[in-house]
Amino acid sequence: MKEKNSYQNGTMFKEKESILQKTTMLLDASVLTLAFFIAYYLRGHFDIFGSLNFIPAKEFVTTNGASLREYLLVLLIVVPVWCFIFYINGMYRSMRTRRLMAFIWIVFKSFFFAVLAFGAIVFIFRLTFISRLYVGIFVLVSLTAIIAEKIFLYLIMRYIRIKGYNNRRILIVGTGRRAINIVHKILYHPEWGYKVIGAIDDEPERGIEKVGPVEVIGGLPDLQSILHDKAIDEVIFVVPRSRLNHIEDAVYICETEGVKATVAVDLFNLKIARSRPSEFEDIPLISFETTLAKEWQLYVKRIMDIVLSGVGIIVFSPFLLVTAILIKLTSPGPVLFRQVRLGLNGRKFILYKFRTMYVEAEQELADVDVHSFMGDSDFKKKKRQYMTPLGKILRKFSVDELPQLFNVFLGHMSLIGPRPCVPEEVQQYQPWQRRRLSMRPGITCLWQIRGRNNVKFEDWMKLDLEYLDNWSLSLDVKILIKTIPVVILGIGAY
Repeated sequence: MKEKNSYQNGTMFKEKESILQKTTMLLDASVLTLAFFIAYYLRGHFDIFGSLNFIPAKEFVTTNGASLREYLLVLLIVVPVWCFIFYINGMYRSMRTRRLMAFIWIVFKSFFFAVLAFGAIVFIFRLTFISRLYVGIFVLVSLTAIIAEKIFLYLIMRYIRIKGYNNRRILIVGTGRRAINIVHKILYHPEWGYKVIGAIDDEPERGIEKVGPVEVIGGLPDLQSILHDKAIDEVIFVVPRSRLNHIEDAVYICETEGVKATVAVDLFNLKIARSRPSEFEDIPLISFETTLAKEWQLYVKRIMDIVLSGVGIIVFSPFLLVTAILIKLTSPGPVLFRQVRLGLNGRKFILYKFRTMYVEAEQELADVDVHSFMGDSDFKKKKRQYMTPLGKILRKFSVDELPQLFNVFLGHMSLIGPRPCVPEEVQQYQPWQRRRLSMRPGITCLWQIRGRNNVKFEDWMKLDLEYLDNWSLSLDVKILIKTIPVVILGIGAY
């Protein structure tokens, strides 16, 4: 009978979660449908904005005469696509401990992919009746409406939980420092809607009576009876890694009772890396990453790279062409210098630069460890002997680096990041230096704005690690801005 009740409890819990997901998805679909009709109305009456002399409305209104019935096809395409993208991006998971900006980011990310998918469908099926004006209005209205809906839901649910409703009843297994820390975090965030019912001592012989302000109400053998008596929604196991094998039966009890079990895993005393949960199908995993970047931040960084490098290629294309012609006219040999470099996590790619040296220079300097002599004035003088007259100018003002905009656009590099290195150099790295490969290499970085070639090799490595440990989008913007005067003035170049 107990097994039957446990199965029913687990089924009811899953059904509740499923109902909440479907309700939220239905609300999103309703908001998108409302945005569809608002956009259609605004498109049909867009000429009223002409009287405001704000935008030349008449020039944007198409006269293809498509009816509402034809435009319903847009609704049938967009709503399922957008909701599906919301689903795969995690919009319909629990929002208890997530911040508002996490949901806003999901909205923008989903919006981007939904627009791409819709554009592809329009192009493939040649839906020429769809007005670009209507698409623009619908995107703007729907995006605004969805964001407003998410903010409203977030604030409402937050208010409800603070008032003591819709709480999840939590049982803590463990009595150590980390268990106390989790209890205090839960008590500090009433908006999460968690209520700690009690704690279980996994080592009762120690005689601990409280975990912070929470009473110890039993040991591991008492877990099943506590679940029956206290109506527990979730059990959080916070035990030392040496005792993980002692909680296997307890986790199984939670499974059979249909109660969610969460294990706070602290396997290693890591100094740099941070843990992140993940999974392969139904196999739970814990990842340890040294980079602090979140997925959405890396996504924005890549978008910035594509946009800025693409604009740079277009803007500098006449200059690139003139430079290529001058190189060809002033010295024999190819226009571009190509070299194998290592990118993200050691991926090999071909780096492009304008050739600044005579052809024989590469063979003469092949056995020289350039970076070991970085900052050495005598080596700089020796190396300048192999540079062409034009090459000295190109190097002084970093013009030779411009072809790397193509590397950035193709995804081999980023605008900001540790400089890409040659494979032979990496073979000589100390273990701590290899961590610089964990970020996509860039055209400029801290090294570029703090002395450039005047910086010694070991200090250069430390600057790259400093960049990794303190990375943020704002730091990238600062480095990019500070690089401009360094390049214009030719500081640290030779």
